[in-house]
Amino acid sequence: MPKTAQPAQPEILQGTLDVMILRTLERAETHGYGIARAIERSSGGVLAVEEGSLYPALYRMEKRGDLTHEWKTSELNRRAKFYRLTPSGRKRLVHEVEQWEKLSHAVGRVLAGSAREALA
Repeated sequence: MPKTAQPAQPEILQGTLDVMILRTLERAETHGYGIARAIERSSGGVLAVEEGSLYPALYRMEKRGDLTHEWKTSELNRRAKFYRLTPSGRKRLVHEVEQWEKLSHAVGRVLAGSAREALA
């Protein structure tokens, strides 16, 4: 019996992972695994964040000053880094959401044919 192909996970555009992490941490501090699951749940299971993308992003964002962490005990009674937004991270979130809205609106216009009409 042939295997049925699983639908491919859409690739996360560069830069969108950061804003999704910021939005997730705006709601509550949590550990890396919790961030990945929250993004997956919020996207209705469409987006899966791999560890190989998530942890470098968290490190980069912490180094940039958008996040900070504290070691705590997880719900599974394991020691884990719990991340939270800094004031700088909250400002970056506002800016990034504004940029995302502009970009998604522009892409939507192109897909709807507005760009083709602009050439006429």
